[in-house]
Amino acid sequence: MTTPPDLPFDTEEMLAGLKPWIETESPTFDAAAVNRMMDLVQHEMAALGARVERIPGRMGLGDSLRATMPHPRAGQGGILLLGHLDTVHPVGTLAKLPFRREGDICFGPGLMDMKGGNYVYLDALRKLLAAGIETPLPVTVLFTPDEEIGTPSTRTLIEAEARRHKYILVPEPARPDGGAVIGRYAIARFNLQTRGKPSHAGWALRDGRSAIAEMARSVALIEDMTSDDCTFSVGVFHAGQWVNCVSSVCDAEVLSMAKTQELLDAGVARMLALNSDEGDVVMEVRRGVTRPVWEPDQPGTMAMLALAQDISAQIGFEMTGASAGGGSDGNFTGFLGLPTLDSIGVRGKGLHTLNEHIEVDSLVERARLAAGLYCRLGA
Repeated sequence: MTTPPDLPFDTEEMLAGLKPWIETESPTFDAAAVNRMMDLVQHEMAALGARVERIPGRMGLGDSLRATMPHPRAGQGGILLLGHLDTVHPVGTLAKLPFRREGDICFGPGLMDMKGGNYVYLDALRKLLAAGIETPLPVTVLFTPDEEIGTPSTRTLIEAEARRHKYILVPEPARPDGGAVIGRYAIARFNLQTRGKPSHAGWALRDGRSAIAEMARSVALIEDMTSDDCTFSVGVFHAGQWVNCVSSVCDAEVLSMAKTQELLDAGVARMLALNSDEGDVVMEVRRGVTRPVWEPDQPGTMAMLALAQDISAQIGFEMTGASAGGGSDGNFTGFLGLPTLDSIGVRGKGLHTLNEHIEVDSLVERARLAAGLYCRLGA
């Protein structure tokens, strides 16, 4: 099969199918909410005839789903569809960002990142099965619960599953020009804590040593370390309980992005050098989860990109390929040298904000791309 199969993809049908996905809110840190999302998707995949395994969560996080799609060689390794069902949006976000369509765009928490892409690639499998089209390679689906916090609980699961497959598809949202990702920068997370000395802020202010003040000074220092090729951002800051107390503990989290492994190593060293137990306030810096650099231009990935470009040209759009910041689980599979095509999901804007939305036309466009990839990879 040299062209994408002519399947009856329907925009309105896809939007109706996506609605319960988006209205089942699933923030990473709410394991019960994530598992409600897993329940919904597990039911849908079972209805497709897939052999579905529920993998219990750990570290207080949600479960994972692994679905082996019907195929004469099912389970022998072929194509892995890899996605996450957790979002950054807390339960209740629907009150501010309801699932709704306005003309050519559709809004909803997690719709762009990345429930839309996951749904589209499952819908392509649904239509292929209904049409009786057998893909050259068997397809396995792995959905995980913790990508938005760096995949601390499922990295080993992802890597082990990916090693059993020839090709990995990651339907994260498309790059701004609609293109795919063929490499990703490294991402490192750090947990910081300053510890000072408490005192009454009215009676004995001079007796205290403020953990907040020390952390605030460190924020400016850390963010000033940013360059075009290695960035540092303080995204979480927690301290204080009583305004009339000098805060003795302050916690913060830092995210660093680096374009090369050398820059990542240097950035890690600079962050760890901030550790200090001298003076009146202690600074403790602990390294958190890290996504390794996925170097671009790997032969297997470039062959997948060339195939995607051929399919997209037949559909009627141009598919570019480039490295990108913003980590994904593709970092892990690409780092292992496995052929990986990332950010082949829906087009949109505003991910991680209360303006998150997708371009409605991209649903059918990406479903046709997915069907083409399923039918031509391994052919």
